[in-house]
Amino acid sequence: MNFELSQEQRMIQKTIREFAEEVVEPGAYERDKTKQFPAEIFKQLGDMGILGLPFSEEYGGSGADTTSFAIVTEELSKACGSTGITYSAHISLGGAPISMFGTEEQKRTYLSKICSGESLGAFGLTEPNAGSDAGGTLTEAVEKDGKFTINGNKCYITNASYAKFLSLTAITARNEGKKEISAIIVPTDAPGFKVIDNYEKMGLNASNTTELILEDVEVPSENLLGKKGNGFRQFLMTLDGGRIGIAAMAVGIAQAAFEKALAYSKERKQFGKTLSEFQAIQFKLADMAMKIDLARTAVYKAAWLKDQGKPFTKEASYCKLFASEMCTEVSNQAIQIHGGYGYMKEYQVERYLRDAKLLEIGEGTSEVQRMVIARQIGC
Repeated sequence: MNFELSQEQRMIQKTIREFAEEVVEPGAYERDKTKQFPAEIFKQLGDMGILGLPFSEEYGGSGADTTSFAIVTEELSKACGSTGITYSAHISLGGAPISMFGTEEQKRTYLSKICSGESLGAFGLTEPNAGSDAGGTLTEAVEKDGKFTINGNKCYITNASYAKFLSLTAITARNEGKKEISAIIVPTDAPGFKVIDNYEKMGLNASNTTELILEDVEVPSENLLGKKGNGFRQFLMTLDGGRIGIAAMAVGIAQAAFEKALAYSKERKQFGKTLSEFQAIQFKLADMAMKIDLARTAVYKAAWLKDQGKPFTKEASYCKLFASEMCTEVSNQAIQIHGGYGYMKEYQVERYLRDAKLLEIGEGTSEVQRMVIARQIGC
């Protein structure tokens, strides 16, 4: 058992950490305020080869492993949660389904554009009546004369305004009352396809969160992703990988909150002592450091299992559940250590808490993670 990162992983970590500190972090506060999408940052990430990091070199990727993806997601999220979630969704929700289930032609046509950054990756799953109950999908795709006609709408979709195409789930048949759900690749500029970006969010304000409306959108039948009727199984597999990304995000945001709190505790004086000299504060910081490290280890284990081709569903839920709840707790404690200053936006720790909350909801709520784990342990 080796807990050391490989030379390649350390190099990726060093490169992305420097980029995050020098390029991403300086504008994070302003982007949160103005809701300005970090488009220029993603152009630079594309030029660096980071946008295709875990995908095959054959399609323009870098051929790196899942641990490297987690490292990049953590470092970007530490600097800016909005940048972190944009990157995580681009890889795990946008690129991964095409990489896993796409035909050779689909990979060459679509995955290559995701790797280059020509298109950001997005995935259309959630609907107004189908959140945790993803099987409640109502969007329909009727196949006739070599094409699908799609009607429906999706909500809370990340990156769609900057995606030239995306995979989405739709009902393609009904058999004895049961829905046959398939995944289909749909160009976002197709007639009848509208992307609406007007959500007012609690946090992650610089990320792109959209509603999709599809009215008689037509795509050729060859845009079917994988086998017809396998959409439900495909998105479950996609979410397993995506949960590693969400957990890595949580580790990054929590690390940022911890470092701010630690630095502040060494500077701020009360009753003639620095805060870091008080045992009450020391214990808070000790718990924060411990939980962050445990969460990071859980992320790396799930990533390693995935790369080894071993079952990782349970471990993906472990790390997503623990890391997301840990991140909310650590961010909350960072505000507490800052006291009244922590409540003020200029100290930035309140942003970590606002950004953290989504991680307990997206890609399967904490309650859903406990359901997954319960099934995996034989309940």
